[in-house]
Amino acid sequence: MTEEQKMFMQLLEEECVINTNDIVEYPPVAISMGETTIQTLKGSKTLPIPLGTYGNFSFVQAPPKTKKTFFISLLASVYLGNKNKFGGELRGHRNNKCLIHFDTEQGKFHAQRVFRRVVDMNQETDLGCYHTFGLRTVGFKHRVEFIEYYLKEKIEEGKVGLVVIDGIADLVADVNNLEQSNHIAQKLMEWSQKFNCHIITVIHSNFGTDKPTGHLGSFLEKKTETQIQLETNTVNKDWITVKCKRSRGYAFKTFSFKVNDIGLPEIVGDLYNPLKGVSF
Repeated sequence: MTEEQKMFMQLLEEECVINTNDIVEYPPVAISMGETTIQTLKGSKTLPIPLGTYGNFSFVQAPPKTKKTFFISLLASVYLGNKNKFGGELRGHRNNKCLIHFDTEQGKFHAQRVFRRVVDMNQETDLGCYHTFGLRTVGFKHRVEFIEYYLKEKIEEGKVGLVVIDGIADLVADVNNLEQSNHIAQKLMEWSQKFNCHIITVIHSNFGTDKPTGHLGSFLEKKTETQIQLETNTVNKDWITVKCKRSRGYAFKTFSFKVNDIGLPEIVGDLYNPLKGVSF
């Protein structure tokens, strides 16, 4: 091993070592849904149930026509305002950090409408640091490079809070390319830890299954903190059910949302009771 290689390994050792005697606090929550009480050596403790914590990433998966982008708007609006009348028990834990919102699929008109929706849901709140970008015309490699550049160079250190990437499949040429899929999963882990932010991204489900698309989806499943699944409500066709498919922590309870008469998403209840035909 050369001296240069040895120095690199020493740097990795310093960065990656975990001391079992250190007190490592529960990761700070970025977005939560409800609370849970746990028992510790020091007694009971009430914690918010995270959809995502700082330093991790999560993803939303859903088949077509399940209002994924509306749901992302709902999460973004709650994060920016800490809470609002549309979000029910959803809470943002922003702490004056920035929200960086990338849309990779839509043209300028539709992307701006998505970003504007977030603003409209917080009309009485100073949104502060909310940065929005449409990356549809940019090649997949340059999308990755631009996201990294913006997080590193354009946002004050320590101020990156929530990063939304809608959708992750546009950061690769092929969702079944093993090398590219692994690279993007590694990037999400790197960015979330390096900038101590939470990243939420969106991916389609495979047709006829509840699996996220391709090898990319498989890599994300293995690395994510929270896997959020959207599906059409079986009783009320105008509602979308939101489920915690997998979580490294406490699973949030199932809830539903709809798009209201003025085109804004709002939570309509927790679980939907098919016997009563109402939410409960």
